[in-house]
Amino acid sequence: MPSRRRLLAVGAAVAVLPAAAQDAYPTRPVRVIVPFPPGQASDLIARIVGEDLARRWRQPVVVENRSGGAGTIGAEAGARAAPDGYTITVGSFGPITVAPALVRNLGYDPVRDFAPVSNMIIVPMLILCHPSFPATTIQDLVAQARARPGDLHYASGGPGSTQHLTGELFAHMLGLRMQHVPYRGSAPAMTDLIAGTVPLMVDSTASALPHIQAGRIRALAVASRARLAQLPDVPTVAETVIPDFVVQGWTGLLMPAATPTPIIELVHRDVVAILRDPAVAERIVQLGAVPSPMPLPDFTAFVHAEVARWRKVVGEIGIRLDG
Repeated sequence: MPSRRRLLAVGAAVAVLPAAAQDAYPTRPVRVIVPFPPGQASDLIARIVGEDLARRWRQPVVVENRSGGAGTIGAEAGARAAPDGYTITVGSFGPITVAPALVRNLGYDPVRDFAPVSNMIIVPMLILCHPSFPATTIQDLVAQARARPGDLHYASGGPGSTQHLTGELFAHMLGLRMQHVPYRGSAPAMTDLIAGTVPLMVDSTASALPHIQAGRIRALAVASRARLAQLPDVPTVAETVIPDFVVQGWTGLLMPAATPTPIIELVHRDVVAILRDPAVAERIVQLGAVPSPMPLPDFTAFVHAEVARWRKVVGEIGIRLDG
């Protein structure tokens, strides 16, 4: 019979095995699915955070762009991935918070199939135009839309995206008729805006800011609560034509729902530490975004609240996408 002291020693050794296994994670490359093309806000922040995670973990963090379906194709791939900690999905407004309200046969349930890990950024939306567009203010744009119902076209990164919903909510609240031109991501839509193929676009500050600063496009208004430090001369929609109009995209990290809690907590801690690094925060601000890490329970509650909020908004606007 083994002694009591030996049994206690064996029990203590077994008790620390989960922690040791947790400390070993990751032992191979980690895949980060971005459901949009390169160059979009979700892609930019995924690469910034992924670079730092790779240094911390001493393992490659591979960003995989899987665009299409307004982000739902990549999101579904992330939801169906093995819950072993080696697939992280970049979740955002379109495929996570509004797709359930827009798509009839969505291949995943954002609340049931994902475990929120950490929010990364909040990104205000901008109403943009080509430099040749005759409107110089957001009030001018509204006047033109009222004078020419149905004639003005605006581009977005895809149906059901933050850009699309911002444009539709803007038009709905003002009683305007504007034509939506969906693209497969912000980057190709921005290319056509710069070329003058489309006169208007709604996009995030993260992807639009460099083009505004270079004079390739103009910003008419921002859909944030206050003016942006990077664009102090650009008014908010709220201060000009629609009081309290605020639409901000969010971008965070999700894992398959059955991923072990210790792994989720480890990734959460590392991501939050990265976002609180002043050098990383400065890079994010220069992109036109706002670092926005949250405690894990708060981020979970935020995602669930956003799903409920935009289900109501989509119902009021009356938008529906075939799924």
